[in-house]
This record gives sequence, structure tokens and C-alpha cells, in this order.
Amino acid sequence: MSARGRCAKVLPSELNKVCPERGDEPATQPRKMSDFEVVPNLQQSSSSVSKSRRKAHFPTGSNEKENLISWIPENIRKKECTYFVESSQTSDSGRIVCECGYLREQHLDDAAKPPIFLGKEWDPRRHIQEMPTDAFGDIRFTGLGQKTGKYVRVSSDTPPRVIYHLMTQHWGLDAPNLLISVTGGAKNFIMKPRLKNIFRQGLVKVAQTTGAWIITGGSHTGVMKQVGEAVRDFILSCSHKEGDIVTIGIATWGTVYNRDSLVCPMGGFPAEYVLDEENQGSLSCLDSNHSHFILVDDGTHGRYGVEIPLRTRLEKFISEQTKVKGGVAIKIPIVCVVLEGGPGTLDTIYNAITNGTPCVIVEGSGRVADVIAQVANLPVAKITIALIQKKLSILFHDTYELFTESKLVEWTKKIQDIVRSRQLLTIFREGKYGQQDVDVAILQALFKASRNQDHFGRENWDHQLKLAVAWNRVDIARSEIFTDDHDWKPSDLHPVMAAALISNKPEFVKLFLEQGVRLKEFVTWDTLVYLYDNLAPSCLFHSKLQKVLLEEREHTAGSKMPRLQMHHVSQVLRELLGCSTQPLYPKPKHTERPRLSIPVPHIKLNVQGSSLRSLCKRSAGRVTFTMDPVRDLLIWAVVQNRKELAEIIWAQSQDCMAAALACSKILKELAKEEEDTDTTDDMLALAEEYEHKAIGVFTDCYRKDEERAQKLLTRVSEAWGKTTCLQLALEAKNMNFVSHGGVQAFLTKVWWGKLCVDNGLWRVITCMLFFPLLYTNLITFREKRLQPMGCLTRLRAFFTAPIVIFLMNILSYFTFLLLFAYVLMVDFQPMPTWREYLIYFWLFSLVCEETRQLLYDPDGLGVVKMASLYIKDFWNKLDICAILVFIAGLTCRLIPSTLYPGRIILSLAFIIFCLRLMHIFTVSKTLGPKIIIVKRMMKDVFFFLFLLAVWVVSFGVAKQAILIHNEERVEWLFRGVVYHSYLTIFGQIPSYIDGVNFNIDQCSPNGTDPYKPKCPETNADNKKPIFPEWLTVILLCLYLLFTNILLLNLLIAMFNYTFQQVQEHTDQIWKFQRHDLIEEYHGRPPAPPPLILLNHLQLLVRRGLLRRPATHHKLKEKLEKNEEAALLSWEMYLKENYLQHQQCQEKQNTEQMIRDIAQRVDVLAELLDLDRVKRTGVVEQRLGSLEDQVQQSAQALRWMMQALRGNGFSSGEDVPPVGSSKALDTKEIDLAGRPEESQPPYHVLARNLLYPGSHTLRFPVPDEKVPWEVDFPLYDPPAYSADHKDMAVQDPFSLSLESLLKINYNTMDGLIDRQSFHGLYAVQDGLPLNPMGRTGLRGRGKLHCFGPNHALHPVVTRWRRNLDGSIIRKSLKKMLEVLVAQYPLSDVWALPGGSLEPGETLPLKLKWILRREFWPQFQNLLKQGTEVHKGYLDDPRNTDNAWVETVAISVHFDTQNDVEMKRLNSFLQGCDPELCIRWQVLDKRIPLHANHKELLHKVSTLLGAYY
Repeated sequence: MSARGRCAKVLPSELNKVCPERGDEPATQPRKMSDFEVVPNLQQSSSSVSKSRRKAHFPTGSNEKENLISWIPENIRKKECTYFVESSQTSDSGRIVCECGYLREQHLDDAAKPPIFLGKEWDPRRHIQEMPTDAFGDIRFTGLGQKTGKYVRVSSDTPPRVIYHLMTQHWGLDAPNLLISVTGGAKNFIMKPRLKNIFRQGLVKVAQTTGAWIITGGSHTGVMKQVGEAVRDFILSCSHKEGDIVTIGIATWGTVYNRDSLVCPMGGFPAEYVLDEENQGSLSCLDSNHSHFILVDDGTHGRYGVEIPLRTRLEKFISEQTKVKGGVAIKIPIVCVVLEGGPGTLDTIYNAITNGTPCVIVEGSGRVADVIAQVANLPVAKITIALIQKKLSILFHDTYELFTESKLVEWTKKIQDIVRSRQLLTIFREGKYGQQDVDVAILQALFKASRNQDHFGRENWDHQLKLAVAWNRVDIARSEIFTDDHDWKPSDLHPVMAAALISNKPEFVKLFLEQGVRLKEFVTWDTLVYLYDNLAPSCLFHSKLQKVLLEEREHTAGSKMPRLQMHHVSQVLRELLGCSTQPLYPKPKHTERPRLSIPVPHIKLNVQGSSLRSLCKRSAGRVTFTMDPVRDLLIWAVVQNRKELAEIIWAQSQDCMAAALACSKILKELAKEEEDTDTTDDMLALAEEYEHKAIGVFTDCYRKDEERAQKLLTRVSEAWGKTTCLQLALEAKNMNFVSHGGVQAFLTKVWWGKLCVDNGLWRVITCMLFFPLLYTNLITFREKRLQPMGCLTRLRAFFTAPIVIFLMNILSYFTFLLLFAYVLMVDFQPMPTWREYLIYFWLFSLVCEETRQLLYDPDGLGVVKMASLYIKDFWNKLDICAILVFIAGLTCRLIPSTLYPGRIILSLAFIIFCLRLMHIFTVSKTLGPKIIIVKRMMKDVFFFLFLLAVWVVSFGVAKQAILIHNEERVEWLFRGVVYHSYLTIFGQIPSYIDGVNFNIDQCSPNGTDPYKPKCPETNADNKKPIFPEWLTVILLCLYLLFTNILLLNLLIAMFNYTFQQVQEHTDQIWKFQRHDLIEEYHGRPPAPPPLILLNHLQLLVRRGLLRRPATHHKLKEKLEKNEEAALLSWEMYLKENYLQHQQCQEKQNTEQMIRDIAQRVDVLAELLDLDRVKRTGVVEQRLGSLEDQVQQSAQALRWMMQALRGNGFSSGEDVPPVGSSKALDTKEIDLAGRPEESQPPYHVLARNLLYPGSHTLRFPVPDEKVPWEVDFPLYDPPAYSADHKDMAVQDPFSLSLESLLKINYNTMDGLIDRQSFHGLYAVQDGLPLNPMGRTGLRGRGKLHCFGPNHALHPVVTRWRRNLDGSIIRKSLKKMLEVLVAQYPLSDVWALPGGSLEPGETLPLKLKWILRREFWPQFQNLLKQGTEVHKGYLDDPRNTDNAWVETVAISVHFDTQNDVEMKRLNSFLQGCDPELCIRWQVLDKRIPLHANHKELLHKVSTLLGAYY
């Protein structure tokens, strides 16, 4: 027996003595108690936050730990027995114990009383007190690895909200999407291996996929052990954190073995727990595979079942909470899963069904589960006491003798009530659902219960769909929700569509698109703002948006953060897409635009009527739709790196090639700033994938039609900021796309201008030098209008071709360089000659051309942006450098005193101008790639110089310090340290370094000779060097070893690697960079420098004087709307072909084929297993059929023998027995699929075990024992009569015969009408008997009179109409609307009527609804109405001696202009503000009292309306 922890005050300094610390892992930061009731916002429910909250399995900081240590004792209590009362029973060791079950020493010090108190009766209400708990923290199971969980000891009276707050705020658990309560046998039982595997896999699958909590009893026995092992197996099979499953064990503290190790007043972090099954005795060990434990304490020891009430309250509280996820709020659903079990399990199932909780019974697990499963398909009338007795004798053969007759009656009654609620009962059969489908059975049970739940309108379907989205089970949504039973409007799916987008559930997005959601209608301006408002906080784009908002707040000097608008998003997107794109979302001119409420955020599922739909309604005149909704959603998905979601949306895009290239650009830009390397790799991989998509679509387009495909490259895309596909590819540096054959063919076509591309280069050069040859057949043109020989435009077309302009500029540039070299070397006079002036003029034309390129702004970006773009280009930097150096040299040259320095500077400028030739060679397919390799190698050299400088400087300084003393000349210091050391690498070794070749004449002893270095340290006598030659030689050898051999070879290896790396992609890189040269000469003036000044003068006249707009030479083409629409349709068609081709390739992939074959083999194996199960079932069915035939034959033979005996043919011999008649009575008949009787033969509501509004339990009355005529000796119902102080007239509260004899039954008793509509009723012992039979309760209950209590229920209806006044029909029948009311203190709706007070003609509840002046008119309406029911009403308040009888009158308004109906609407009122009245559509799922729905059914039948 475990020791009892005492409630002793422990100081913090004594913490290590009482509970030594085994780790420094304190609890997470606790929150305020008031916070737990607040529904967490969308950001807190995102995956990133939930992951961060789960990173620490137990506390991670000292402050959080201290807060937890202080919070738990203040809010959570335990129970202690404060009085020791000796019990008649003893402990397992034979010692005296208290009535609470604990030993004397396990009580508090003052609990032992003098002997006078030993005989006092022990009362737990007075003798057990609450005090701060002393057991909480982290539990570690010794010897079982690192299995660590949370635990806490709580009082049995702890409010559920406190425990829920502990779990969600301090233990860091996310609110569940589903609550799975597993119940069943508490002792170990045997399950079939196959069924065990199916159950384990299915249970864990549903928990893992839906984010559910599993609640069990927490002990290491029975069904709890099965659940724990299922979780263990799943975690072992998972390699990452997705294996986390919340499994909560709620156990009784007094039955936990080794619980003394958990007692630690200041918290156990962790507490070591030993799982010892061998010595546990009658107690139980905790299961090591549960993650959390709530140990319920009622102050007793060894008493099981203490935790059940608290567990029930906690589960009910959790199921009432609202979980916000993905923008949709859902009530947390709960389901009960039953395995095996005994009497306690039956009570659990009954209570769950009574509370409306769906139950899944696993058939084949044994005992109670099998009893219910075997009778679940029978009509309730067939479930008799004899049948239940037979089942119990088979399934409870070991404990069957413990079942008394009264217990059999109780079980029969409860099982009948359970089976009667078939919508809440799901039987999992192995052969029915197949392998690993327990998860489907559990989810289908929830959907079946939800589908059959009473509801207004379509809110029930919304609830089911939101559950499926929250669980991320698209398979369930397809099979259970999107069926023929309900027609979904696309607008109905908009809220869940937004939820699926935000919570990143691409399969649901795909499903909603298949169900008809139109993105054009879904994506509005406000939808986009809402989506961007709910970006994941961990997203880089979110931080960039916040930065933009912060800058705007600083710019406007406001105190509040500005509200997110789409122009903020556009600002960030333009940074990502590049400045060549226009803003995608322009800033609105006015500051505040009318806001529209998006129907997505925080929708509660328990809203009444059409209020959910009202959130979805939008004013058509106010909704601002976006230009391209697919583009908007695609950008939103891509900036969050959501691959699957973006793929689905991209498949819907029309301008798909531009979209793919834009996505590639965005992802590459985000990858540059992303800090997480894994995310960066994912972004770059996704960017490459989108580039391949663009290439694939363009390839198909190019194969179909080259000309139209090339139009797609240069078409101006309005949706993507008036840019082109080619420009997007260049901005994103998509070399694979640009190097595509189709793109290169287009660039070649542009390069040749109007010339045919098959013209030889020599022909072009020849015609360029001798242009009259243009009018021969030497040059051909592409356009037919240029073919005639005398065409004057041939000359213009030839000299405006980019290739001709390029060749003329090359010729001009070479001429410039030759002239420049001639002047520098031959003709550089003090006064400039005409050749030098020509160079200056030539340079001026180059400066003008560079200025034109700098100011050329076809996209309207502004001078500053164009300057930044101009400077980014390497060749432009080289041009600026050459021009500036030339201007500096020219300035010095014009000053006579600096003539020579000017010539030097001009010589340097000449070098830079020559380097500019490399840009010209980039057009060459041979030299272009080599120039790229040289540029890459220059970077290698730059980094290599850092390594080389370390050795050069280190050796130079050491050499200089050893050889030369105090050299003060800076230039010689530099020579000695750097220059000589650098030359040493190339073999120029100083002669004096080893002292052998030392010559004092080659140096200056004192360092006074400016042309000689200072001599090394020498002997004063013979002038011989005295420095250590061995040291300098060693240093020289090491220096040469590392520099010549190591570093130079490293440089060669770097060059080799760079060459090989670039050589593989040289062709792509050259093709990519070729575009820049082609675009430059495509927009360049045709005349070469210096004649280009004429073009500049023409441009200046056109723009400055004539004010004509500039001619844009960019590779862009603005198409007409019709042509553009046709082109995009053609592109979209080929995109679909590309996607289909990709799917076919994936199917033909070897790995995919292997996976498909493996899947088919698994399916085949499963079908074979199922076939074996079905064949076994077929054999059982045949045996059952054979048994039926034998029994029928025996019955026929018995009838024949009885007939013969009756006619005198009997024999004297004993008649052999022919079958048993009892077998026929108890034979189970499988009626699966037979519909239940529409109307039960006996009252049902009047036999509910718990009487409403009280704690009184009825005596269980099975269906067969309801009639008074049936003998029921065990019938002993309790008596209950409520005292109605607010009623003026009521029968006596007491059941004394004297007071009862004063009542006159079956007649008018004063003002009370005691006559029944069913005629005379029996009176026994002064009490009337319910004409419908037994109810299980004597007295009058909550009714005010014995006998019949009369009521009136008007059923006021009208036709449901459209806006045009036409009647709405469903299934060819007209639909009705009925007037219903919800009274104060009631959760359900009801008809406007109720009990009639003595002497009154209208019910009091009806008077609450109508104004007093309308009462007479309503009485006239009732007289004109049709009586649809008159008699007994099955009411939960009915008893054996008091019952409700009502008259239901149908008042129907046939026309919408009915005067009486208008007056009725005008006179409706509520005397109580909590009273609600409404017209509601009439159907079988309307949420009314069950007996009221029967009245509505009669009214709809009377009027021939839909029900």
C-alpha cells in the first residue's frame, strides 16, 4: 500500500530536501485565469505557434516554473480525511484502517480523535476537507527510456474550467479539434489480433489527422492499456514530431499504485514513477504511454470510479468550447469509443447517448460491446428481457450469476434506449469497414449524429463541413458531405474556402473548386485584405509588410499602426518583382473606402437560423472585385511558400506562363532574405519548378505555332504590372527559360531586324561597306514589301537592323581606339592637333549616348531609379570609369605644367577603353562564354589575394626585420615587405638573403642613397653580413613551399573548378547575357559615333521642341483585347495539355509504378482477408438459416401431433420432444436495414430514467412491461411530486390517502377538468393510472394535477414563398413555415402553446406572445382552425398518476395577403426580452420538442406539404 503524502508547509529553501530536483525544466509561462475563456485568435492557432508551444515538453525557465508552482496550489486542491473513524474492514496487510481506506499514520496529525469518537458515523461531506494539492509536475517512468508526461492531483470537486485552463495554458496543449473518450473494460481482456491491429491503427490515425485528444482511464490495464500501446506503436513508427498524440489519462488517485513517488508539495520536475504490475495488488499502475494524467482525489483509498463524474463534467465542458482554426470557429465535437466493458461501461454509454454524444461500439471486443452490437440492428420491440438474458449468459458466462432479475430489467431498459437512438450509435464491424477504417467509422459516427441532429436551415451541413475542414479529412467530406442529399451553392462554400486557404489545406481548396466555387466571385478586395491580415507570423512576407506599415506610421507621425491595405502589399511585391512592373494594386485616391464584412472570421456554429448565411450576403453594388483573382490567390500562396496550394491555383490561371515566371522571381527574391536555410532551399526548389512549368507550357506553344508563341514572350500583361514574360524571366535570371530554343530564335529574329536570319555575316559586312549592293540579290529580307529592288525602304531597313548597328559601332569603336593610340604614341603635341580634337569630339558623342541611355525611361520609373539601374550594369560602370579618367587626363593635358601626367592618365583611359571591347565580343558564341569564365575567375583571384597577402606580408615583415635595421624610407619599406616578397614567388630571389652573393656596393650602408636599398646587418670590421643565414633560408624555403606550391596550385584548382562549373552552363549563361546586347542595339540609334550626334539632335528636336512622345524600342507589344483574349485562351488550352502530359509521365515513372503496384497488392490482400471474413459470415448465415428451418419443421410437427392427439390418435407411449418453443421466442432475428417503426407502441419520453428538473431516477420499465395488464412483480417506482409555489391551484404534495380521497376523478373537479379524452381511466388507492401504461415514477411529478393535465398547442403555418410571391416547393411538395417560440430558461424551440390553467381558454405561454387586445381574435382563429390531435401527449413530465393531454389546432394562412396573418404579425410581442419568436421552415429536422414534431408531421400531412 502506498504511503500518504502529508499536507505540510514546505519552505522554498527546503525544496531540495522534500523533492530533490532532477532537472531544471520549469513549466511554460502561465497566463491569467481570465485568459482561458477567450477564444484564441487565428494567429495563435497557426501551425508555427503550436509547434513552438510544444517544443518544451516540460518547463524551460525558472520564472515559468516558479509561476506554475505558485499557481497550482492556489487554484487546484486535493482532499484529505480529517477524522479517523475505524472501519470494520482491514487493509490488505490486516491492519486497521479508517472508513476512508487509509491507515491511521496516513492521516494528518490531528485526525486521530479520542475513543469517544471512534464509534461516530463517518460522513465524507464533513470528515473530508480540501487543501492545496501536493502532487503535480512532470512524471518520468523509470526504466522506460525518456517517457515523460504531465500529472496533477485534483479534487473531485474541481471546476472543469480550471483543469482546462491548466491543460491549455500551463501544459501548452492546443485546443483539440475532436475529443475521443475511450471507455470499456478496466481489466485486461483478449482481442483478436486482427481486430486489435485495426482498432489501434484506426484510433491513432483519427487522432493524428484531426488533432484530437484521447481521454481514457489512464491505468495500465484493459482498454487504457490498448490505447497506450496503440500510441506507443505509432510514435515508434514515426521519425519526427508528427508522432505527438495527446493522450490524457483521468484516474482515481486513491487507486494508483506507487503514488507516494508523485507527492511533492513544490512540484516534481520530474517525479520518478516505477511501473510495478507484479506487486500492485488491487490497485493499478499508470500507463507509461499516456502523455498527461489527471488524478482525481475524493479523500478515499482503493475505491474505483471516483473519477467518472469529474471526467464527465470535463468532457462536457471541453465539448462546449469553441475552437478557432483557419478562420472558422467550431464547437469541439466529442465521440465515445467502446471496447468490451462491464456494468459501468453500460452506464457510460447510456449517459453519453442521453447527452447526445455519438458512440462507436467495437463489435468482437467482448461483453457489453458485443451485447449492444448484436441487438443494435433489431427493432426495439424485439429487444426483450429474455433476449438480453440470453446474451448475458453467453457473453458474461463467468459473472452471469451476479445478475439479479432487477439488474436484467435495468439492462434491458438501458439497451432499449441506447438502440432507440440509432443516429448516435455506430457499430464497427470488421467485415463492414475493412482494415484500418476505425478512423472512418469514428468520423462517420460524428457526421451521422450531426446529420440527424435537429437544426434550422442548412446550419447543420455547415457544421459538418467545418468539422471536416478542421480535421483536414477531405475523404470524409467527399463521401459524407458532398452527396446528393444536399445541394451546395458556391457562395455557401466561401467561408470554408477562406478557412482552407488560411490553414493550408490544398485538398479542400481543390474540392471546393470542383464543387463550383468561382474565384471571380470569391476573391474580392476585402477577401484579399483578410487573407493578408492572416499571414503566418513566421512568414518573411509578413515581416516585410509590417516593416512597410511601420515606415508609413513614422512617415505620417501617427501613434497607431496603419491598417493593412492592398497598396502596402503592392509596395512589397514591386520590390520582389522588380521595377519593370507597375504596381499590381494601386493606392486608392481617397483615404477610406467602404469596408465590407468578409463572412470568414470566427463564425460560431451554434448561430440560429439564417444568421450564418447573412454573413455571406454581400451587396453587389459595393463589392470590389479584383482584376485577376487567380493571380491574387497565387501570389498569396507563393509568398508563404505553400507549394501544393500554389500548384492548384496556378492550374486555374489563364496567363499561366507569366504567372509561373513571376512566381519564380518572387521566390528567388524571398530566398535571398530568408534566414532559415531549409526554407531557402524549399523556395529555390519551388522557383526552379515554376521555371520548368513556364518552359513546359512555352515548349508546347512553340511546337504548335512559333509566331503566336513568340507573341506570348513580348505581350504586355496587364495582370502582372504591364510587363512581359521575357522581362520577368530576365528579372528572375531564369537562364533555362531564356536559353530555350524558341526564345533564342525570337532573339535572333530581333537581332537580324527585317533581314532574313540566313543571310551570311560576310554579306552583311560587304553591303555595309558598299551599300549599293543592297539593291542586288546579295541580301534578302523577311517582309515581302522589301523584296522589290528599287524599294527605298530597303536602305532604311538594312541600316536599322540591330546586327548592322552593332557592326557599324564595332567599326567605329576600333577606329576610335586606333586614332586614340596613334595620338598617344605618335601625335601628342603641346597643342592639340585636329586628330586629337576629333578624339575629343568622338568622346563627346559617346558621352551623349551614355546620357541618352541613362535618361531613357520607357516605363516611367523616374531618373533616380533609372540611374540606379544604369549603375548596376558592369559595362556601364566601365564606361563611366573610362570617361571620367579620360576627362581627368584631358584636364591635365590642357594645363601646360601637367602635360606629361595628363598623357599618363590618358594612357590609363586607353586601357579601360580597350577592356570595353570584351562587351562587344559577348555576341560571339565562341568568345562570349570565355569572357564569362574570365569574369568568374576574376572573383576567384580576388579571394585568392586575401590568402596570398597573409603569406606575403608575414614573410616580408619577418625578412625585413631580420635583415635590415631601422629602415625609415616608406617606399623602400614597401619594396622590401611587399614588392620583393611578391617577386620572390616568381623566382626573383634577393641575392643578399643567404649572404653568399652579398655585395656591399649594391646597397646603401646608412640608407642615404635614394636609389639603393639599405644594407643588411654587417660586421663593423670586414663588412660581412651577421644575420642568421640558416633562419632566412628556412623561412625562404617555407615561404616558397606554401606560396609557389600550395597557394598557386590552389589557385589553379579554383580556376579549374570554376571553368568546369561554368563550362557546363556556359551556353545557357551566354544565351542569357546575349539578350542584354540585343536589346541595347535594338533600341540604339542607327548611326555610329560620332555621327550618332545627328540622331541625338533629332531626338532633342522631337522631344524638346515638337513635344512628341518618345518611341519605345523595348521588346513589348500591346495587343488588342480580342487578339489578347484569343491568345490567352490558346495558351490555357496548351497548359491543360501540358498538365495532362505531366500526369501521364508521373504514372509512367518507374518509382510511381512500383508504388501503384504495391498499393494494389495491399488492396488485393485486404480484399482477400475481407473475403475470408465474408465467407465465414456466409457459413454462419447458412447455419442460422438451417437452424431456422429445423425449428420451423419442429413447430409444424408439434402442431401436427397436437392435431392428431386432439382427434383421438394419441398413443400411450411417450411422445418424443420436437424442438423447444422457447427457442422460437428468444431467437434473434437479423433485421439489418429494416426501418424502425415510425410510431413506437408505448410512450418513450415518459420513461426517461432521469426525471426532468430533478435528481429523481425512474424505475426502469422495458417496453414489454409498460402495459398495466402485463404482470410486473418487481415494479416498485419511487414517488415524486414537486411543490409549485407559483401555482394557485395544485393537487396535494403528499400522497396520503386522506388527502387523495378529496379528489374527484373522471369529472369536473371544480375548475379543474379531470376528464380524459381517452374515456374513463382506472383509479387505484386514490391515484389515477396513466392510460398508456407504466412510467417508472409515482406521484404527479412537476405537473400540477393528478390525472390528465390539459394543454393547447396552436400550429400556426403559412406557405414559404420566394421574393416574387411564388410558393417554394421541395420534392414536388409545397413548403410550410411555422410560428415557433423560444421561452426564457429554455434551450429548445417550441410551438406557441402550453398547459391550460383552470378556467382559462388560452395557455399562459401563448398570452406572453400575443398582446391582450388580440386574444379574442386569436380565439376566433382557433375556432376556424382544424383539429389535428386530441389526446395523450408523450411528455417527459408524465408519471404513473399524472399525464399531459393536449389539443393541437392547425391555423393555416393560405395567402400572403391574408389580413389576419398581417394582424397576427403586428400583434406578436415578447413580454420578456429573452422571449424569441420567428417563422421557421417546417421539415423533420426542425429543432423542437419531440412531441411537438409529431404534431407538425400531422399538420404537414393534412395540408399535403413537405416534411
